[in-house]
Amino acid sequence: MQFGEVTIVPVNGHGPEDVVVDAEGRVYTGVDDGRILRVSPDGRRIDLLGDTGGRPLGLELYGDDELLICDARAGLLTMPLAGGDTTTLATSGAGLDFVFCNNAAVAADGTVYFTDSSRRFGIDNWRDDLIEQTAGGRLLRRTPDGHIDLLGDGLQFANGVALPPDESYVAVAETGACRVSRVWLTGPRAGDRDVLIDDLPGFPDNIATGSDGLIWITEASPRLRALDVVRRLPTAVRTAVRALPDSLQPAPKRQVGAVAVTPAGAVVRELRGEIPGFHLLVGIREYHGRLWFGSLEENAIAYTDL
Repeated sequence: MQFGEVTIVPVNGHGPEDVVVDAEGRVYTGVDDGRILRVSPDGRRIDLLGDTGGRPLGLELYGDDELLICDARAGLLTMPLAGGDTTTLATSGAGLDFVFCNNAAVAADGTVYFTDSSRRFGIDNWRDDLIEQTAGGRLLRRTPDGHIDLLGDGLQFANGVALPPDESYVAVAETGACRVSRVWLTGPRAGDRDVLIDDLPGFPDNIATGSDGLIWITEASPRLRALDVVRRLPTAVRTAVRALPDSLQPAPKRQVGAVAVTPAGAVVRELRGEIPGFHLLVGIREYHGRLWFGSLEENAIAYTDL
């Protein structure tokens, strides 16, 4: 199914990667110079809340009055919803410094599930991890008392994170494998890892559970045949490809996608195609029938009414 009418909402910054919506319908996003912005429900007002000093990616509401920020350079942070300075929750966990803190989900008790996308490549070299398929991504858990443990390792570019409404498992997007995996948290399968949805036609990025109870998955770009070919080449050749200018490397296409699945993994909605003036759709949030989008490359967020 094609995207319907999409409204573009300019923001005064580049790369508003993720979006989250509060109870008043206001949208929060972070841009690549470190600023955190709040956009009014009609898109006409933008407030500056603060600056992480890094590169904010995944955002989540955290308690009643804070914003949780996954910053690719600065780690796991919080900021008051009213604006102000950041507080650092963690820059390392489970024995390793974070290389690429990316996305999170927050449980009802305040437990934070979040990803560190790669052991080798930070945000400036994210394409390199997809070429090398390092399987160095991690899924981590921070309990309310500050303890961090490892829930999943060996992930192919660990990215978006979501919890189903019953919080029985945590889902994690593996961008490099075009799938969404899950780690069970409760019941007889607690600790087991399996697949929520596999063989996606595009590269999944951020994921989020909507007010409709569905898990929404972005597809930033269709799968690239050229990338599949490069991955099968010898190490020396892959290294040479990584050294090429970006314009000569396998590049994302302008088509994007959004997929909604039930907590059991059944697909109930698919949107795909080109959105004029908007590409690399990597952030998504459903809020009472409206889908909000973030982008890695645009100077705008966007929305469509379902």
